[in-house]
Formats: sequence, C-alpha cells, structure tokens
Amino acid sequence: MSSLLPLDPAVFIPRFSAAAVQAGFQVETFGEIHGHPLIAATKPATGPRPRIYLSTGIHGDEPAPPWALLDLLEAGFFDDRCTWTLCPLLNPTGFLSRTRENFARIDLNRDYKSLQTAEVRAHQAWLQRQGRFDLVLCGHEDWESKGFYLYELNLDNHPTLAHRMLDAARAHGPIETATIIDGRNISEAGLIRPVSDPLLRGTWPEALYLAYQHCTLNYTIETPSAQPLEQRIATQCAVVRAAVEAFLR
Repeated sequence: MSSLLPLDPAVFIPRFSAAAVQAGFQVETFGEIHGHPLIAATKPATGPRPRIYLSTGIHGDEPAPPWALLDLLEAGFFDDRCTWTLCPLLNPTGFLSRTRENFARIDLNRDYKSLQTAEVRAHQAWLQRQGRFDLVLCGHEDWESKGFYLYELNLDNHPTLAHRMLDAARAHGPIETATIIDGRNISEAGLIRPVSDPLLRGTWPEALYLAYQHCTLNYTIETPSAQPLEQRIATQCAVVRAAVEAFLR
C-alpha cells in the first residue's frame, strides 16, 4: 500500500513512470500543463489480446484511484494477458490545489464535448491515435456518498461485470444504499446504468466520450471520500482486479 499521502504530482509522476518502465510499459508524454507532464503507459501483449484502458486522477480531490493504480502496477498485476493502457494523473494541477477542478477552475470531467482545456484536448488527441479498447475502467471518488457504487455503460449488451465488481467492493466496505445517486435513479443497489441520449447532454465526462468513441463496455468506479484513504485504495484495487478477472473468463 502506498505511503506517499497526499498525492504530489512532482513525486507521483516520476514514481509511476519508473514503476511502469520496470514492469515493461512504454511511457509517453502526450501533453504538459504548468510544467507537469500528462503521461500514458502502454504495455502491448504478444499476439491478439484484449485491450484494457484504465484512467485515474481527473479530479484533484480524489487521490485513492491514482494510488490504487500505482499499487496494482507495483504489485505486478498488469501481466501479459492483455494489452494495457494506463493514464494515471489527468489533472496534476488539481492535485496541487486539492481541488476537483484544474488550475483554471474547470472540471475536466465535463469537458470532453466542449474541449475548453488543454488537458482534455491533449488527452482526446492522444486517444484518437490509440484505436478501440475492449474494456474501460475509470477510477473516481464521491464526497457525497456513504458507500461504493458503479456506473455501467454497456452499449452492445456485453455480459455485465458489475456484480463481480460490487461483490469485490462489498468485502471492503458498504455499498451505497441511496436510490438516487448523482441525480440519477439506480438500476439496482450501487449500480447506475445511464439511459439518457448523450447527444442531448451539454457536457461529456471522459467515460461517456470513451463509450461512444473508443469502447462499448465502460465502468466508472466510485469510492466514498468519507472512508479512510487506505480503505478506499484497497477497494479500488479489489474492484479493478475483479473486473479484469470477470472480463477475461
């Protein structure tokens, strides 16, 4: 479990890059914001393998997902079963100020339609060079929730991974019991399956952009910010492991 808390981009990014290279990843800088690189790490598999994308760190007040991604990396989780693509820290200036938004007070996770920010423009341009993924996992946290929950975007009706992911989370803490989460009705306990037409939405989060442009099976993982950070990191790790294991079965 990581000991460098809270998250400092100047420390985290070099540590993540070094661990990625040690694990056989190719690390690429696809942009820079206020002197901080925006990085992606890719580990191609030999022969045809599923392509899995994981992103964290788009909100600067949500430290557990980036630490979880680093813990999984340093634990050797990203083996040769898949081609892996990791974007660990999409909002470094937000982490410096401990704010959801970036330095200009813009929520990057609402900018994938309007493209106001340099971070999202760089990320989207890089994604357009990557092709399609078979599974997308986006790590987040929620300061309003009391338990864990998921968003599922499953546009082609793939077998759901949600129940395995919820079971993994339940081993580390409660599942959110609210019937309306983030203004949306739940599909079942701890699970939201958005049904609104994305073309009618004024703003797009990363997950929605990815679902319609790069992958039709997409999960957003939400741990409650009120829990201890180490517990949230453990939950994020367990849920990612469960999602990948269920997907590869």
